[in-house]
Amino acid sequence: MDVGFFKKSIPTLRFLIVFSFVGITVFYKLMSQEERLKIYNPIDINPRLVDISVKNLKKNHTIADFELTNQNGEIITQNDYQNKIYIADFFFTTCPTICPKMTENMARIQAQIIDDPQVKLLSFSVTPQIDSVAQLKRYAIEKGVNDQKWNLVTGPKKEIYTLARKSFLAVKEDGDGGAYDMIHTENFILVDTKKRIRGFYDGTDPMAMEELMLDISVLKREDLN
Repeated sequence: MDVGFFKKSIPTLRFLIVFSFVGITVFYKLMSQEERLKIYNPIDINPRLVDISVKNLKKNHTIADFELTNQNGEIITQNDYQNKIYIADFFFTTCPTICPKMTENMARIQAQIIDDPQVKLLSFSVTPQIDSVAQLKRYAIEKGVNDQKWNLVTGPKKEIYTLARKSFLAVKEDGDGGAYDMIHTENFILVDTKKRIRGFYDGTDPMAMEELMLDISVLKREDLN
């Protein structure tokens, strides 16, 4: 054996061993790294769903404070969702098209999170002139809404419109010229404990609901880290 050659090869062997160790460590960390959900900002969303005043916002978008009234006549604010993961949507009680399926799917989610103190639900009426507290209460009873988990809220149309277009990025302008008229989408919006949007889901699609439930689990793991 050529002892000189062996001695010359020692630095190379050391480098290969160190490189391999580092490579394996990095690979392991990448493979074991927790999945994280995207943080959505207005610039990421279909411009038709976003108010012009925020459409170019690239970072730090959060849900604005609000003060509305639920199906029990109680004032609901951001404080009722403090440090909670929640799912929001926009609907109206007399909607004959997508709302029944959306409400049905939200009720199914409610059943799955009923014993989970970290997760709540929030539905905004886009026709507050029709959806009075009494109307929301009738609807809540009919649809099996649990008052501790799910708020159906009504209030000034301008406030709901502003929340929908500037915060939740979830409705279109009506286009008929009426003040603050809006057309809601089928979107369910996933909001994290820091009031950031982390996902949009088709509230009429059972498969999207499965994805939503998985993403809630991802957010809960994020909060633990």
